[in-house]
Amino acid sequence: MLRIEKAKIMGKVTKDMSIIEVVQEHPESLEIFQKYGLGCIGCAAARFENLEAGAKVHGVNPDVMVQEINDLIESQK
Repeated sequence: MLRIEKAKIMGKVTKDMSIIEVVQEHPESLEIFQKYGLGCIGCAAARFENLEAGAKVHGVNPDVMVQEINDLIESQK
């Protein structure tokens, strides 16, 4: 849990964060979710499933996805 809190302070997304939390804090992340075919926002699991689990279910490498989301966030600062 401490890693998630530290990431939040730094404005970073981690694979431990819930999908809905990522999208609420960083709406631009929807672009990356859509890129990989994750329509997670409409899914009930988005409230409790973390990014890692959601990515794996869809056959996506969660580390790559997190990096792309964080790169996108950083590019918009």
